[in-house]
Amino acid sequence: MPVWKEEHSSVGACARSPPAASNRTGHGRKRLGGKQEVGPQSSGAVLRKRLEKMTHWFHRNPLKATAPVSFNYYGVVTGPSASKICNDLRSSRARLLELFTDLNCNPEMMKNAADSYFSLLQGFINSLDESTQESKLRYIQNFKWTDTLQGQVPSAQQDAVFELISMGFNVALWYTKYASRLAGKENITEDEAKEVHRSLKIAAGIFKHLKESHTPKLITPAEKGRDLESRLIEAYVIQCQAEAQEVTIARAIELKHAPGLIAALAYETANFYQKADHTLSSLEPAYSAKWRKYLHLKMCFYTAYAYCYHGETLLASDKCGEAIRSLQEAEKLYAKAEALCKEYGETKGPGPTVKPSGHLFFRKLGNVVKNTLEKCQRENGFIYFQKIPTEAPQLELKANYGLVEPVPFEFPPTSAQWTPETLAAFDLTKRPKDDSTKPKPEEEVKPVKEPDIKPQKDTGCYIS
Repeated sequence: MPVWKEEHSSVGACARSPPAASNRTGHGRKRLGGKQEVGPQSSGAVLRKRLEKMTHWFHRNPLKATAPVSFNYYGVVTGPSASKICNDLRSSRARLLELFTDLNCNPEMMKNAADSYFSLLQGFINSLDESTQESKLRYIQNFKWTDTLQGQVPSAQQDAVFELISMGFNVALWYTKYASRLAGKENITEDEAKEVHRSLKIAAGIFKHLKESHTPKLITPAEKGRDLESRLIEAYVIQCQAEAQEVTIARAIELKHAPGLIAALAYETANFYQKADHTLSSLEPAYSAKWRKYLHLKMCFYTAYAYCYHGETLLASDKCGEAIRSLQEAEKLYAKAEALCKEYGETKGPGPTVKPSGHLFFRKLGNVVKNTLEKCQRENGFIYFQKIPTEAPQLELKANYGLVEPVPFEFPPTSAQWTPETLAAFDLTKRPKDDSTKPKPEEEVKPVKEPDIKPQKDTGCYIS
């Protein structure tokens, strides 16, 4: 029974793990040849009911803001084809920026708008003959962008590569926010859960491509703590992978996969969050503290998950004493995560002000840990009578299925509107000389007014 069949999906492999060792088949299921067959009673309504519980909460930093760009090059543009390119660049950029805050925008609309702008922008970056030489227009325009962590103080570079990376960064952020919006819904469908999973993998792929293929091309490297610095982009990549694996874990739990697989996936997810937190450790706490609190609490939360389901695996192997100790460790880590939830809510910095401990995703684990621990203690009191170890078991878990990899991303090729004749119609020799005696008007960078998403029932948070 595959978890999800989709392109570039590693989560589908999760289903290839063996089912839990329990003989309990659940309502509406039959055993046929050692396999479970889902009967008509459970195939639709029960699955929908399960998916209603798959709500998630994700921290989101604000979108990047940018100064307007007119693409007006008086004197330089000498023909109608060049003039049309400039008009199309201006309108496609404005359209893309508009979609970032449009609640009706979906991935197809975003991809079409992004491809339209990026294919035109490529003419400002790459030569048309596919040589290693860059376009003569690469440095014709100054671009200004704010950063997700550093408020409204913009960075500026007169470089079309800077624009390509910055806008691409915002596209990736949009996919994370779209996923967050869907994941926080009260009644999430199976298709929407797939969309959350895929959107996070797409975002990870975009961030990864920017870091590996484009930030090294910047003439002026990004300053410490700015979005285009490699450490910051890497943190976004890892966070997207970790959050996509959260969806994998929820799916595996709802479909009652083997506790050993769930424990391993949770442990790998906790390690992702720890790695992302470590990546940000050298940044200024003034703007990274809130983000790092989120990463830390998710690390504790999924380590608690790992110990919880590892305890179930130990109990199934008749190691009841060790199972109790594993569940006790889960209880301790859950309490630590609860304390971190409070600290997160009180920490100032970029991102929404929420109470994650009130969210369904958080409360649900607390009940699972409590009930499983009580079950293990009852079993030990009636059957096993085993001593409870003083040390928690070492988690040496490795997931063989369900690990998330970013969806490979490439920018679209240069638009067919760019021809040698069109490029020749940009005459840089007619560019006005800079007049240093006259101050240049500063382009204002207005903050992005993101939509205020009301919390759904039982979510206990705002998704920014």
